[in-house]
Amino acid sequence: MGQDHIRYDILAQDALRGVIRKVLGEVAATNSLPGDHHFFITFLTGAPGVRLSQHLKSKYPEQMTIVIQHQFWDLKVTDAGFEIGLSFSDTPEKLVIPFNAIRGFYDPSVNFELEFDVAADAGMEIVEDEDVAAFVAPVETAGDGVAKPADGEKAGASVVSLDAFRKKQ
Repeated sequence: MGQDHIRYDILAQDALRGVIRKVLGEVAATNSLPGDHHFFITFLTGAPGVRLSQHLKSKYPEQMTIVIQHQFWDLKVTDAGFEIGLSFSDTPEKLVIPFNAIRGFYDPSVNFELEFDVAADAGMEIVEDEDVAAFVAPVETAGDGVAKPADGEKAGASVVSLDAFRKKQ
């Protein structure tokens, strides 16, 4: 097989990030979630452009999963990412998350999931870990906006993975 000069893998990831951009944009426009929809978004906290408090950064030095469900505010979506207000242990926080920092997106109301290989510009590695998708598990949020897997079990979700489209070398 020939070399992929077009980089279909990157184009596909960008297109799937467009799904997240569109969904969050619609939520921002109405300031509410339709029906029973809610989202778990896992992102790399050290990725370029991510902004969060030092407290959250020290608590989640590598990656973090947020839950967008009942209590959020000031959701703003741009072409590059989004910012949102969430409460963590009754402390309001503003987070800025570029779409390129997102590792996973899950909507349990319809069992829809996207996973991304995230590599930052300056030396951040792609994380190859089977357990990274643990945010698919049944979760407890305790109102602090952070998903915690219940009993370490994963739910049976259908995963859209780009590995199926990659050329094996």
